[in-house]
Amino acid sequence: MELLGRLTDESGRDRGVALFVDGPNILRDEFDVDLDDVREAAEKAGRLVTIRLYLDEHATPGLIQAAEARGFEVVVTSGDVDVKLAVDATRFAVEESAGTLAIASRDTDFKPVLEMANARGIRTLAIAPGAHGRSDALRNSATESITLGE
Repeated sequence: MELLGRLTDESGRDRGVALFVDGPNILRDEFDVDLDDVREAAEKAGRLVTIRLYLDEHATPGLIQAAEARGFEVVVTSGDVDVKLAVDATRFAVEESAGTLAIASRDTDFKPVLEMANARGIRTLAIAPGAHGRSDALRNSATESITLGE
């Protein structure tokens, strides 16, 4: 029951889903992932309140434009994408800015973020780019998991 209480604000309104996408780990040729599929997977958990795609400085302008056209806020960093995404996702969890924290990645670096959010009573969702790219550590740390293409 505690978890359900955290998914809504004081007025009972749904606090929605914050989606954080690890671009360099998800958007690889071998996975053939479409951003629309990632978005739809997260929408199964509820209303999207934040949709962010994290990319490194090597991202093409075409990818950035395509992501923005699909409603993603694109965050380009010259540093480590994982660090920026983890810090932002942790901030969302600590501030309880959403009822569900969804991370699309195959990188086990995000396991502590999911564990911290779970400990705060926030529902978590791990989205994998396919069975080949699934991280068992992320899947087992999250409240729920989705593998694209299954």
